[in-house]
Amino acid sequence: MKELLRSTDPTTIAFATALLQGEGIDCFEMDVNMSVLEGSIGILPRRLMVRTQDLQQAERVMLDNEIALGRAL
Repeated sequence: MKELLRSTDPTTIAFATALLQGEGIDCFEMDVNMSVLEGSIGILPRRLMVRTQDLQQAERVMLDNEIALGRAL
């Protein structure tokens, strides 16, 4: 799996997940439970992962919908 998106905004992650599911691209959210360590203040980013073979298509979906990836391309 490859990292597609990194964000501290849960609404961005939810929107990106919905877009990917609409395109038939499976994704997995990582670092969801890190809020236990940070005290629920939202400073640690969550990561959205996709299969390696879906990465290019997923990046295009994000860019077409003007969602910043939050990582270096």
